[in-house]
Amino acid sequence: MNSTFRRLPVAVAVSLALPWLAHAQETTLGKIVVTGTVSAVNPAEVTPRTVDALKPATSDTATLMRDVPGVSGYGAGGVSSLPVIRGLADDRIRIKVDGMDLIAACPNHMNPALSYLDPSNVGLLEIYPGVSPVSVGGDSIAGTIVAESKAPVFAESGQGTLTSGEIGAFYRSNGNAKGGNVAATFSTESFSVSYAGSTAESDNYDAARKFKTLAATGRAGHTLPLDEVGSTAYKSRNHELGFAFKGGDHLVEAKLGLQDIPYELWPNQRMDMLDNDQKRVNLRYQGQFDWGALEARAYREKVEHFMDFGADKRFWYGNGAPPTGSGGPAALNGTPCAPISPTCAAGMPMNTESKNTGLALKGDIRLSGEDLLKVGAELQRYRLDDWWPASGAGMSPNTFWNINDGERDRNALFGEWEGKLGAQWLAVAGVRFERVRTDAGPVQAYNNAAAPATTLVPAFNNRDRERTDNNWDWSLLAKYTVDESLDVEFGLARKVRSPSLYERYSWYSRGMEMLMINWFGDGNGYIGDVDLEPEKAHTLSATFDWHAADRSWELKATPYYSRVSDYIDAARCPTSLGGACSAANLTATNSFVYLQLANQSARLYGIDISGRMPLGRNALGEFGLKGLLSYTNGKNRDTGDDLYNIMPLNAKLTLTHQYRGWDNALELVMVKAKRDVSEVRNEVETPGYNLINLRTSYSWKQVRVDFGVENLFDKFYYLPLGGAYLGQGTTMTANPVGAVPRWGNAVPGAGRSIYAGVNFKF
Repeated sequence: MNSTFRRLPVAVAVSLALPWLAHAQETTLGKIVVTGTVSAVNPAEVTPRTVDALKPATSDTATLMRDVPGVSGYGAGGVSSLPVIRGLADDRIRIKVDGMDLIAACPNHMNPALSYLDPSNVGLLEIYPGVSPVSVGGDSIAGTIVAESKAPVFAESGQGTLTSGEIGAFYRSNGNAKGGNVAATFSTESFSVSYAGSTAESDNYDAARKFKTLAATGRAGHTLPLDEVGSTAYKSRNHELGFAFKGGDHLVEAKLGLQDIPYELWPNQRMDMLDNDQKRVNLRYQGQFDWGALEARAYREKVEHFMDFGADKRFWYGNGAPPTGSGGPAALNGTPCAPISPTCAAGMPMNTESKNTGLALKGDIRLSGEDLLKVGAELQRYRLDDWWPASGAGMSPNTFWNINDGERDRNALFGEWEGKLGAQWLAVAGVRFERVRTDAGPVQAYNNAAAPATTLVPAFNNRDRERTDNNWDWSLLAKYTVDESLDVEFGLARKVRSPSLYERYSWYSRGMEMLMINWFGDGNGYIGDVDLEPEKAHTLSATFDWHAADRSWELKATPYYSRVSDYIDAARCPTSLGGACSAANLTATNSFVYLQLANQSARLYGIDISGRMPLGRNALGEFGLKGLLSYTNGKNRDTGDDLYNIMPLNAKLTLTHQYRGWDNALELVMVKAKRDVSEVRNEVETPGYNLINLRTSYSWKQVRVDFGVENLFDKFYYLPLGGAYLGQGTTMTANPVGAVPRWGNAVPGAGRSIYAGVNFKF
């Protein structure tokens, strides 16, 4: 690997001579376009062609962005990875799905926003990294991801009625993954009704070789092969019903959505998601007027979420037999001992319910010449309950309330001007104000009469928990056209994000409960802090865009710098909190630890480079080369520690080939060793690696067939952002002796996987 990166300047010189895919245009009624304007804002887009190529290889929509420079993902469940933009992840990114601001309703963030949109139903996927305009930003410091399902389709004038749809299926060898999708539309010139449904499921995947020495899962009679990555199985089902009415330049649309995930297991969490039900209603109006465009939206979402130990993690805890400590004669998901018992605990049930209501109104107003004024208002009301019924042993007699009657309300106003500043300059400037109010009700421990609950419960319940943040964002973007082959874009912004309910109100310092609060995947235990301040990021970036006049070749380079005050990082929890916050915890270096979230200061800088170039055209078809390189460096300015889960230097080169209906790609992925790690979290280092992926497809008018191989040469590697391996064993114990999980083991990536997909449109 090191030799590979010593040769990297040569590889980069090639990849720099090639930048990234030009944005393929997609006609969609779901996107308002005010004609006559030219914008300085150019988001990265995952084109429909890329979606079609990648969806047979993944069931996780977030991974469709893997060819976008600066974007990576925290490893998680099979359909729920957490996106990262230039070192900032998860809640630090605003993610809008069909215009809805969705929030992960789980102490481990197992149901992030993009998990509710299946790859087969993606109609638009745009990324605004770093300096995003205020019209799409808000309550975020990393940037914005805009994801939309497929737009409504109407019959052409004079066509009468139109019936269309598609059916698709896929299979992937590693994990025996399989699934399918179906979509159908019936429409007239003014009315459209559509349905889109999908299902995906997989067993555990295998690494390229044995990576552990113990096969035990903590369940009698159930072991895992030493190369099998435990708790990576999943099953997901999605349904969406849409109605749309069109009259002239006006569109009214209603979408009803339902997700059902019976199980999604987690290799880097101590718990698994054993049920997730989401129901949503999304209403939208958009219209074009002489003065510009207007869009209004209202939505309502309800999530019911349940976690416990899945098939690969120990379920019974206690002194039963066999074996000693397994709890009961069968050690299965039954009741061999009383659910409430001083010597036996039957799992650890955890429930979450949330309600999310939003309203948004946005107007695009044409001013003189090509100037455009965007104004808007947004309102969001979010309610969250997070409670864990007692299941025995030290968990009786009460239900544990992690967050009770949690409230997070956002009100926002923004104004943004967009226009020309001369023949060669375009600019966008905007200001946004948000008021974010959070609150939570009184809590209780499993046993309020036992320490540390005797002090922590009254301390939490007797304090004022309501917090109100008045957040100001501003952004300035400018584009200067030097000549027909060079554009330079500049961006400067202040972005603010208020803490989440889990960051502010997770409160209990006993070890077992702390281990269940973790959306980082590092195996550590966490509590929040009611007094956390909003994060405030000042970001500067520039993009140098070299290209041919016809965009047949492109090269982009984007250096950036961001300084974040009140950055929410982690510190070892103080001994004054009692419980797991011991003196030994303060100095531990080779174990899982217990942490409290804290405001500190951080800085991040890096560069993203991407490009593409033609290699030639002959009787065998068109050949091309595209590539990207990303580097991020993140430091805590208060402690000098490296920031957690920063993707190491990585690059990708892809040889492309097209001939008639054939579309082929041979891809080299290069990732440097991860040596800059967060010491306060005892983050595990990972070695560097190279992977080869192969994709091929053939398309007829109505049918497309895909075939590919991920990790062609079955290379073993660890996921740099995959977190700690907690996929099997006695996961309720922080640092078990002679058992799995153990500190120091990262989550391996998947070994070779051969996949195939077919899609038929009618």
